[in-house]
Amino acid sequence: MVKIAPSLLAADFACLEREVRRVEDGGADWLHLDVMDGRFVPNITFGPLVVKALRRLTRLPLDVHLMIEEPWLHLEAFARAGADILTVHAEACPHLHRVLQSIRGLGCRPGAALNPATPPEAVDYVLPDLDLVLVMSVNPGFGGQEFLPLSLAKIRAIRSRLRHLSGPAPLLEVDGGVTVERAGDLVEAGVDVLVAGTAVFAEPDAAAAIAALRRAGAAG
Repeated sequence: MVKIAPSLLAADFACLEREVRRVEDGGADWLHLDVMDGRFVPNITFGPLVVKALRRLTRLPLDVHLMIEEPWLHLEAFARAGADILTVHAEACPHLHRVLQSIRGLGCRPGAALNPATPPEAVDYVLPDLDLVLVMSVNPGFGGQEFLPLSLAKIRAIRSRLRHLSGPAPLLEVDGGVTVERAGDLVEAGVDVLVAGTAVFAEPDAAAAIAALRRAGAAG
């Protein structure tokens, strides 16, 4: 069954504990945390201290997406803060394999993210070392953007590659413009994890929103 990972970027930051509780009680599988540095993307969000505080609030796996330059300098801090999954961008890592090894060595699950213009080939040689492949279906840096249709072809291409792995395949995650109306097509294309920001946090009933995404995905 498809996993639902509400993106904290769309939450009310004045009431983070309440927001985390309502998605956890509403049936979320993971909590997706977008870390931005104002350099790799044109926005700044939060760092390890917020991740550490969130770790105390929830038992959900913390899916930490590092949209930052030189992420290898900060891996240990985020691992100590309580991240379960650490995803770095292929575009930010000239030595991607080494970074993924470091993440696993810190006891976290390694992920690699691809921006919309980055081809699937960018992660071909590290697929066996990944627990997660994240396809950005918007240009990263801001929430609430419209889904880029070109992302479906990339998702299908990556899913095809994963089928040819001899060992366990990483999960395939999509982030950006995810809605109930689009969830079925995404799961049909091969997605395992739907990151949803406004589709969950902007709804008064988080449980109903998560259930709707799950039903739509199951129909895909």
